[in-house]
Amino acid sequence: MSIRAFNKITPTIGKNVYIDKQSAVIGDVVIGNNSSIWPFTSVRGDVNKIRIGERCNIQDNSTIHVSHDSEHQPGGVPTIIGDDVTVGHQVILHACTIGNRCLIGMGSVIMDKVIIEDEVIVGAGSLVTQDRTLESGYLYIGRPAKRLRELSEEEKEYLSYSAQHYVRLKNKYLAK
Repeated sequence: MSIRAFNKITPTIGKNVYIDKQSAVIGDVVIGNNSSIWPFTSVRGDVNKIRIGERCNIQDNSTIHVSHDSEHQPGGVPTIIGDDVTVGHQVILHACTIGNRCLIGMGSVIMDKVIIEDEVIVGAGSLVTQDRTLESGYLYIGRPAKRLRELSEEEKEYLSYSAQHYVRLKNKYLAK
């Protein structure tokens, strides 16, 4: 695994975290307990902070980045991810906030200053454009993403199941 300091700030890794050796975690990054970072994923907290909660899984080929402090975005924008979040393969999260128990579908792009509230599913291949808020309890799909419908109770239960599945899977990797 590649865990690297940047500007003398080293990532902080929680307990029982799996970080694949072919991923990169750089700079001002905090990863919560029982989370996992899968192959070829980049978590780059070089010009602002990244916070990943507990029991999150950031799947293969995903990119998590931030926005820097500038006249266009005073203070910049960090990326904050809550607990029990599943981030599918090839997702881009850029300077956004993701609530608890969310699923970001494969190939989705979440742009600057987006806020995704708790218990949201963003369907595969979706694009959530800058400055949007996705309300809790709904499925969003499309490019640009639009609210499709309320989540069923089964889908809400699946959000926790998905996070727990990846906790069990990363435990198998850590046991090797």
